Amino acid sequence: MTVKIDTNYARSNNIEFDNGEWWYVAPNRRYRQRLDTHAEKNTTRMFVNGKYIPKSHPLHKPGRYKSLDDAWSHQQINSVPQGEVYAIINKAWPEWVKIGCASDSEDRLNGYQTSSPFRDYEIVCTIQTVDRRKAETIMHRTLEQYATERRNEWFKMDIDKVKEMFYHYDDAVVNTWGMTEKGVIL
Repeated sequence: MTVKIDTNYARSNNIEFDNGEWWYVAPNRRYRQRLDTHAEKNTTRMFVNGKYIPKSHPLHKPGRYKSLDDAWSHQQINSVPQGEVYAIINKAWPEWVKIGCASDSEDRLNGYQTSSPFRDYEIVCTIQTVDRRKAETIMHRTLEQYATERRNEWFKMDIDKVKEMFYHYDDAVVNTWGMTEKGVIL
């Protein structure tokens, strides 16, 4: 019997040939399973740039994709309110922090990296939220009070203060009570 090996699996370090059969070996090496069984199981899973996306995610679509844009249109991605609010920095501008929202912050980071020859953008913190646009607005209004300068989604301020505000953000409180009078985190 000839088994066709998917090229995605053939490049993996977790594949080995033993006693005439191909095996998938878990990264922690605690178990192994026949490659065809493992591949069959993965037909219902979604991976974006190697990251597993759970079936509970509103944009779940089985397959392997380089970015969410490869799986869905911008309109479909933007129609989902859940996601993340993130803070991104670049060492070229050490005092500036970008606050944005996305369905997946790592996917958004990859978009920034394409515009930088040094691929030097990095995510410093994220928050999961049920309404990413509302959470982003609250973070913008909150950080605006501490920033010495603001240019759209970029804030000139201490990164430790940004981390502190992200740490204190509570999605449950914001979504139960709505924004405070000034739309800031108390």
